[in-house]
Amino acid sequence: MMNKRQIKILIASGTLLCAIPTMAADGKLLATAGLSQLEGSGGGGLVPWATLSGYDSRDETAASLFMTDVNITDYRLSSIGVATSFYDRVELSYAQQTFDLPVGLVKQLSVGEIKQNIIGAKVRLYGDVVYSTFPQLSIGLQHKQLDDDSVATALGAKDDSGTDFYVAATKVHLGAIAGYNLVWNVTARATKANEMGLLGYGGPDNNGYQMMMEGSVGLLLSPNWVVGMEYRQKPNNLSSVKEDDWKDLFVSYMPNKHVNVTAAYADLGTVATQKNQKGFYLSMTGYLW
Repeated sequence: MMNKRQIKILIASGTLLCAIPTMAADGKLLATAGLSQLEGSGGGGLVPWATLSGYDSRDETAASLFMTDVNITDYRLSSIGVATSFYDRVELSYAQQTFDLPVGLVKQLSVGEIKQNIIGAKVRLYGDVVYSTFPQLSIGLQHKQLDDDSVATALGAKDDSGTDFYVAATKVHLGAIAGYNLVWNVTARATKANEMGLLGYGGPDNNGYQMMMEGSVGLLLSPNWVVGMEYRQKPNNLSSVKEDDWKDLFVSYMPNKHVNVTAAYADLGTVATQKNQKGFYLSMTGYLW
């Protein structure tokens, strides 16, 4: 069941898309642009993929906007952003995340929410997700900055900003399973981030870059529907806060190249001292041209 905030996000996205004339690029197959990732990059919900955020071909550009709401046991995370891709080669993105804290932590820390701004860039190095023999390969970065570092500092984080670097490989296998198309992605991320950066960067247990593995797999039940799962490994830099790996089960609907809607059940484990953080994820992306 969607909550009021998720419904408002869905309505706002739909209204905006109706108000802006859209013209999707013709150069790529439906669904090959992927989804919008929580940090603004093109890919899955939790994991950036090698795919770029639009349907542009090598002589086109594309732009998209997204809204995401994650509502788990004790927390709520909202993310809104834009992305552009140029000539099927370069992607630039921006996202702002708002992390709402539960009443107990609000009283303890005198802070009601954490905001983080993320600027991303990605470059396709090799291949095509469908047509090349080997997977499409991209490299990217996500530079993150907290608006207020009071929570991160209280928990022992060393910095209020940081940059993640990653390399991703993505491949679609046509008719791979009982005639259905299969998509998979593997991403290696070098990071210092605590809970994606919302709790700062580095800490007493580790203040250097660590390599974390992330992955996604999905089955295209039709040209418009995809079901799958994701996994994201997380570091443990803070003595005061245990950090668990993230995972989700998702379903995405892409009626055309103008829009996609994704719903997921997410299991984030322990987040900011609160255990068993599970709940629902709703995201919508609109492609402007």
